[in-house]
Amino acid sequence: MNPLLKHRTLTAAILDQLRNAILDGTYPAGAQLRQDALAATFKVSRIPVREALFQLDAEGLVRFMPQKGAVVAELSTAEIRDVFELRRLLEPRLLARSVPLLEAEDFARLEALQAEMVRVTAANELGRWGQINADFHMALYARADQPRSLTIVQGLLQASDRYTRVHLSDVAGMGSLGMQRAVSEHAALADLSRAGDVAAACAFLDTHILTVQQDLLRELERAPRKATHDRPHAPC
Repeated sequence: MNPLLKHRTLTAAILDQLRNAILDGTYPAGAQLRQDALAATFKVSRIPVREALFQLDAEGLVRFMPQKGAVVAELSTAEIRDVFELRRLLEPRLLARSVPLLEAEDFARLEALQAEMVRVTAANELGRWGQINADFHMALYARADQPRSLTIVQGLLQASDRYTRVHLSDVAGMGSLGMQRAVSEHAALADLSRAGDVAAACAFLDTHILTVQQDLLRELERAPRKATHDRPHAPC
């Protein structure tokens, strides 16, 4: 293998593992990520670890702090507002462009993702659920032909996933209800898109995103120990 390609592949593998460890809470907010310790864990030099941490910083999951180095970013109500308001701006726009161009294969993929979401909801597979949720949204926008916006939205969905996992895992009895509601709302979105009702689909999507935002804000505001309000280094 080309050494450069091997290095990039190694960095990507470390990035995926660290990202998942942050999202599933293995590395909680405020945890210090020491490059030398991680390099020893992965049995690599510090270079791919450092590059992975820089990427996590760009994604908003990590912050570089004086005297501490890389630290897992705190949860923030301000960040929830920022992320979800951006989603409400971009996602209905993408959906409006995509719906008239969706084809049979796109709806088949949406049906498959919906079926998988039903399965993981029943099994309470929180980590898998977040990825399926993001995949479903991205499949809805697949025909928008707006690659830059799609890239931004993909990052916003990833940021949303961290907050959603905390919310669903911490609220006794509510996690399953939240996932079940999402399953129902995704089915409605797919039906409206299949019917070609662009206006109704976009309005429903906006409400869907807003409802999740409001749920997350209520939960974090009930548990201020989990949130860092108005800090200068919030995750994105």
